[in-house]
Amino acid sequence: MIPQAIIREIDQLYTSYSGHAMEHLEPLAPGGGDRTYFRIWDKGKSCIATYNENIRENETFIQFSQHFSSKQIPVPAILAVNAAKTIYLQEDLGHRSLLHILEEEGYSPHVFSLYKKAVEALADMQIRGHAGMDYSACLTAHTFGKEAIMSDLLYCKYYFIDTLKMPYDKQALLIDFEKFATSVTQQSDMYFLFRDFQSRNIMVRDDAIYFIDFQGGMQGPLPYDLASLLWQAKAALPDEWKTKLLNAYLDTVDTLLPQKTDRADFIEKYQGYVLIRLIQVLGAYGFRGLFERKAHFLSSIPFALKNLQHFLQQYKQVEAFPMLVKILQAITSPDYIARFETPVAGPEAPLLVEINSFSYKKGIPADSSGNGGGYVFDCRGILNPGRIDRYKYLSGKDKPVMDYLEQETSMPDFLNSVFDIVDMHVENYLQREFSHLSINFGCTGGQHRSVYAAEQMNRHLKNKYKVKTMLQHCNEASWVREQAGIG
Repeated sequence: MIPQAIIREIDQLYTSYSGHAMEHLEPLAPGGGDRTYFRIWDKGKSCIATYNENIRENETFIQFSQHFSSKQIPVPAILAVNAAKTIYLQEDLGHRSLLHILEEEGYSPHVFSLYKKAVEALADMQIRGHAGMDYSACLTAHTFGKEAIMSDLLYCKYYFIDTLKMPYDKQALLIDFEKFATSVTQQSDMYFLFRDFQSRNIMVRDDAIYFIDFQGGMQGPLPYDLASLLWQAKAALPDEWKTKLLNAYLDTVDTLLPQKTDRADFIEKYQGYVLIRLIQVLGAYGFRGLFERKAHFLSSIPFALKNLQHFLQQYKQVEAFPMLVKILQAITSPDYIARFETPVAGPEAPLLVEINSFSYKKGIPADSSGNGGGYVFDCRGILNPGRIDRYKYLSGKDKPVMDYLEQETSMPDFLNSVFDIVDMHVENYLQREFSHLSINFGCTGGQHRSVYAAEQMNRHLKNKYKVKTMLQHCNEASWVREQAGIG
């Protein structure tokens, strides 16, 4: 639940900036850390409000953004900041990231053109953005060097490799880590390093690209950010694209530096940073997935391992570090990857998952399969949007209600727990070739909470397991609607 005091502070800042109160405040999906985002609507125009109690982080983002904007580098403009520096307004870049467009369009010429714009703008941000940058504003270290690389490598060791309980010579691995980090960081020219340059942090508006979430930046080597983007596991860019985009990036670098780049030397360093980035991502997935048991990160592990497996076939320099290469080859073996792979229903799979939303006033839906049982989840412990006038005539399929449930209630935590329980049975049923599973979500009126939960379950199972589903909102005929308007 977002405190009303914060909403009042946002309204006060917007009123001070625009001269009048905002018309509507729309919660947005949460960002990294403790930042909370809102879209402010006013006379058909919008801007983004960010609330964050980490003042140091806000100061860094604002200072970096103002620096880049002064050089016409594509980042959101800062419009206003409150006196406490806990809230700031910024330009609205829309809701479509480069990853969203890739998922919608696939590997199309249009998507390639956007990636090309992104790598060219990255080179500009790194090199021109470096000039005059005050690195004392950095959140952590001012420079990305050997210590940061060792931290990334050890992150993977503790949270992924050691979790698998495979036998290995720990001292030999630490020696290889030390030698590898030293070899990568030798004689690297330093510019601005984005640090988390990936397609989720690249927004697209009117076919122009913009960068967000660069507050973790510092001074560092050019190849690291490029490696992060081109080898992002979720994007799985074709090798041909990677080669062309690498060359497009270097072409731009050559226009910005006084001397042309030694491409063979750059590519060798780039490959080293690709491996570092792939190892670091495994550490993150291990911590979020294997330790915190978050389903999204667990399901991402096979993609990350296959990405690493593919890269190791190309990067022969890793053979200079025998214990490191031994472990990497082990965890990318088919047996290890199979540990994390999710079973996916084929076209002939018999399993049908029946998903219902219902009202407890009307009773739990009957199981028509004849098997009996199935899941029944009670959503009534979650705040009810139906008690709020502006949501009363909407349903759990409408965006304002979805935003409310996602941002101001415990629905996300509830569903994450439900997904973990249901996933276990779906995987078991696919393996045993069972034909039916029923999942029911109930709330008071069968219109808001249970409808949203059923819709999200349907989306989750289709995306993760490709199973056949049958979704029904049992109380839809009785939903409360305005007499003149909806439905």
